[in-house]
Amino acid sequence: MKTKIYNLLFGRDSLLSGLFAIAVVALIALGCTCGKNFDLANIAKESNVASTSDSDDADDESAELPDDRLLKALVKETTADFALAVSSEDFSKIYEKSSSDFQTTYTQQEMKDTFKPFIQKKKQVLPILAKAVGIDPEYSPDPSIRTENGLSILVTEGKFATKPLPLTFEYEYVKRGGQWKLLKLVTKLV
Repeated sequence: MKTKIYNLLFGRDSLLSGLFAIAVVALIALGCTCGKNFDLANIAKESNVASTSDSDDADDESAELPDDRLLKALVKETTADFALAVSSEDFSKIYEKSSSDFQTTYTQQEMKDTFKPFIQKKKQVLPILAKAVGIDPEYSPDPSIRTENGLSILVTEGKFATKPLPLTFEYEYVKRGGQWKLLKLVTKLV
């Protein structure tokens, strides 16, 4: 028992260390207690303008590509949300943060079923996800905005250069109510 407590406190257990790292990153990424209309992507443009939209699903027709810092934060936040979902085997938080388009296409259970291999191998997967959240993503191709049915869609693809396997991702976000909301989530360890 004494050894377990020592290992717990001083990081000798790699699974526990990975879970702790994911928890810290998730708390940082998810810990914002800002108002619901707080939009980091448009803070510079709208710093002196009050928000007039109360709808989370209001369409923003002409969205611009977020700057590199905010883009990395968005991708890392999605990765941290995914890691937390795998760790807890509960996809409700990432599901709630996704776009209404995503929610009408998939259920929480379908998400959990899709990522069941990650859950089954979480001892191996969680340390990689924890490392991914701590490093910058490498995009290939560069992030871009495409318009589909009048909606602005942010497309991000690439990898995190984690070892022993890189974590590849394909995330898409739709602009809703001034915020980028998850539209597509594809993650692979290759």
